[in-house]
Amino acid sequence: MKKLLLFFMVLCIANANAQSFNETTVRQQIENAAANMKTMQCDFVQTKTLRVLNDKMVSRGKMYYQQSDKLRWEYTSPYLYTFILNGSKVLISKGKRNDVINVEQSKFFKEIARIMMNSVVGKCLNDKKDFKVSLSATPTEYIATLFPQQRQMQQMFQKIILHFNRQRAMVAKVELVEKRGDHTVIEMKNVKVNSPINAKVFTIN
Repeated sequence: MKKLLLFFMVLCIANANAQSFNETTVRQQIENAAANMKTMQCDFVQTKTLRVLNDKMVSRGKMYYQQSDKLRWEYTSPYLYTFILNGSKVLISKGKRNDVINVEQSKFFKEIARIMMNSVVGKCLNDKKDFKVSLSATPTEYIATLFPQQRQMQQMFQKIILHFNRQRAMVAKVELVEKRGDHTVIEMKNVKVNSPINAKVFTIN
């Protein structure tokens, strides 16, 4: 009897969550949060699982974002690697080597940079040209599963899964499922929103 009662309680809670989930409202909530996010900075932990080797590689780093076209993605462990997007320029720094790319001269790189930026802040949910989006909800998060529509993205990814903190409507975790079966999970930690960021963080020399 107790098990039956517990089952009905769980069923009622699940139904209540389903009823409170309105896809249009969620999309608008996420879009509003992205629009109001002038800056964001956080630590991240990236775990990549290699299908062939059945092995996991863990990396750590920091991410900085400034509306609307500045992004710094910096790995600090176990290696040093920095990706900076500032307007139409990208800096890729690894060890002593620095490469600067003008994204306006590379259509593919421009698309990758734009999609990466939009995914970080959750702006990609309404872009039907890039992704077919499926939304779902749990008591603590919204989950957006993105299926690439562009051929070049389809060659890299089966899907991209964005986990949004339900309370703040912000991306808390990103899953990248690659075409060949490798799986990468990026978890955002110690998130700060709309705090000042030194302009030097986005400098490209």
